[in-house]
Amino acid sequence: MTAHIIAACRSAVVPRGGAFAGLSLDTLGAPVMQAALAQAGIAPAQVDEVIVSNAIGGGGNPARLVALAAGLPETVAGLSIDRQCAGGLDALLLAKAMIQSGAAHIVVAGGVESYSRRPLRLRTFADGSPPEPYDQPPFTPWPDRDPDMATAADTLARSRGITRDMQDAWAIHSHEKACAAHPHTGEITPIAGQLRDPFARHLTPALAARAKSLTGSITAANMAVAADGAAFCVVVSEQMRRQLGRDGISILGGATKGHTPSMPALAPLAAIEAAFRQTRISVNSITCAEIMEAFAVQAIACVQGANLDPEHVNVGGGALARGHPIGASGTVNAVRLYHTLQQRGGTGLAAIAAAGGIATALVLGA
Repeated sequence: MTAHIIAACRSAVVPRGGAFAGLSLDTLGAPVMQAALAQAGIAPAQVDEVIVSNAIGGGGNPARLVALAAGLPETVAGLSIDRQCAGGLDALLLAKAMIQSGAAHIVVAGGVESYSRRPLRLRTFADGSPPEPYDQPPFTPWPDRDPDMATAADTLARSRGITRDMQDAWAIHSHEKACAAHPHTGEITPIAGQLRDPFARHLTPALAARAKSLTGSITAANMAVAADGAAFCVVVSEQMRRQLGRDGISILGGATKGHTPSMPALAPLAAIEAAFRQTRISVNSITCAEIMEAFAVQAIACVQGANLDPEHVNVGGGALARGHPIGASGTVNAVRLYHTLQQRGGTGLAAIAAAGGIATALVLGA
């Protein structure tokens, strides 16, 4: 049974501390979910399940919060997942699996993240020592194979000969594309007056050169800023698509794969290969791709390693020009891919890496 996306919406992506700083997860996510359902022509009471990716919230069940805030019936339980950055695409793959198994006919899947409202974390100790604040939890049981993300990106840059100038050039081009692009009709749901991604700007070589180095060649200009945002897709069965009389973009397949934990930025290559193998689609068939730009070096290495045509990648700019709302970023890419395929047709790829050396790739077809 084929699964189709028949509507896809997102909020603007706003750097932390910006226009979304006062919004809770449900306040940020509910309007986007409502907009996606309205775009699909589906009443809230028709929804079978809601799947929400969230990475840095306080736990609980954000999917339930967003579903109730969006006016879905109390019978929709909501399923929250955390696969860090990859979760936004994993939510769509889970929706596809539910549809194909016959467990559901209408699933709203996506992600929501508020970096601005993330809770403070404290590590406790058995010996009674005072709690210790921390920001990043461990992603492997081996500290020597669990590097800081910026450190891992710099290691990748040095190992692949990807210079700071190359990374800065990629970031500059990402901003150029984002500034030149206009959001697709129905792509961005207005929240707090935000109709575009506000971070996109005229980033010049001089500005990039002045950016502070975080470690080695990784700077504030060639890595994505932490951000707030939400994105949702309405995924339906073929039977429901016909019943609604709607065109759709098919979820042809996808895969999540693990890789060396110390080199997480290369994990998308294994996921992309597995997705192509599963769908029997070659890289030459890809007409557009949304590749996560958590770091410019990550995007460069993935585009090179997967032999993607750079002209087909992030045609409206990437996360370097928007920001990175961790658990929502994968769905933000999928929403952009959906609307691009609606406009251009063809076959599209979305891919994203996550801490711990994992990644997810999704293949969509018009």
